[in-house]
Amino acid sequence: MSLKKQFLKSKPVCKVSFRLDAAEASGANTVQLLGDFNNWDKSAEPMAKLKSNDFTAVLELESGKDYQFRYFIDGSSWKNDSQADQFVTNAFGELNGVVSTAE
Repeated sequence: MSLKKQFLKSKPVCKVSFRLDAAEASGANTVQLLGDFNNWDKSAEPMAKLKSNDFTAVLELESGKDYQFRYFIDGSSWKNDSQADQFVTNAFGELNGVVSTAE
């Protein structure tokens, strides 16, 4: 798992690369990146699956904010990114990862 951030000088956004390793994905066919940035919409486009069976997605998120997120695997199970900036308890008593775009 990994989160990589790149702050753009041309506009107030942070390009965030999300990656879920094949070992963490446990043989998944699809993984969706769901969070505040897409209103937790389960119909969101799946992450790209690489030849290594890792899953990846890159989002441009507004700078200076915190976004809660989780990975949704094969439409049935949730996974947090161990590299998240922090974790918060959600309304279901489970943890959500948080990515911060504050510089």
